Amino acid sequence: MSRQLRELPVPDGLEGVRLDQVISRMFGLSRTVAADLIVDGDVTVDGKQCPKSTRASAGTWLSVLLPEPPSPIGPPVAEPVDGLDIVYADDDIAVVDKPVGVAAHPSPGWTGPTVIAGLAAAGHRVSVHGPAERQGVVHRLDVGTSGLMVVAKSERAYSALKHAFKYREVDKRYRAVVQGHPDPLRGTIDAPIDRHPGHDYKWAVRSGGRASITHYDTLEAFPAASLVDIHLETGRTHQIRVHFSALRHPCAGDLTYGADPTLADRLGLTRQWLHAYRLGFTHPGTGEPVEFRSPDPADLARALTILRGED
Repeated sequence: MSRQLRELPVPDGLEGVRLDQVISRMFGLSRTVAADLIVDGDVTVDGKQCPKSTRASAGTWLSVLLPEPPSPIGPPVAEPVDGLDIVYADDDIAVVDKPVGVAAHPSPGWTGPTVIAGLAAAGHRVSVHGPAERQGVVHRLDVGTSGLMVVAKSERAYSALKHAFKYREVDKRYRAVVQGHPDPLRGTIDAPIDRHPGHDYKWAVRSGGRASITHYDTLEAFPAASLVDIHLETGRTHQIRVHFSALRHPCAGDLTYGADPTLADRLGLTRQWLHAYRLGFTHPGTGEPVEFRSPDPADLARALTILRGED
């Protein structure tokens, strides 16, 4: 497929914004891709090439030679996934306990195992709603987060569960070990989240971001960390990790969001201490409330044992 040339004026709302950010926002590209286009000479402003740090002026004319679109991702290939526990399944839903290192579904750049491929390998048909690579997926967990997920198998389940997640009718509970001691010990973090301005793969608390609400309660306190129970009211990408990092209490082991690597080493952690341990919702077929629980995985349990042995 050939590359497409797009020509548009800079809108008033992007007056004074860096050129790479303008390209990113106007054309739906990451800032890294936008910056590469500028450096490669694929962007002109009123016919002239400019540095990526140039501040845009409203009304100036942008010409951008867009990169080729990525090849579409087709339906996942059935592949067994080590450690993927299908804790419940019927004609409408499958509830899985996802191990760390497994993605919810295929995505560009990810070649590792996925929940959807594991379900297919186990003979489970999922809903055909949604993009081909995400059929049946109504919510996700990070690759580095373990715990419970529900996947829609029937079309009625997909619609009902999407509605339930949208209108906050699903009870999602997590356990996390965070550095230090949150103050107060029980509280609510109400802070909007948007993409990090400097890192495409990260998110941050930012004014103007999407409303994000996290409730927490400290269960145990140790000299260097705390075990907290978390109830998500919203479900933004990296929400728990971003919120506690913003409080300067990142999840232990979460080096992406500022965790202390020495504590991670002492606890033997190679990922963030974060586990989705409880999931409750109204069954889309029976209309009855259902709830599922998952124990701490072995690596997180070991880290907690070490913390409990502190003097």
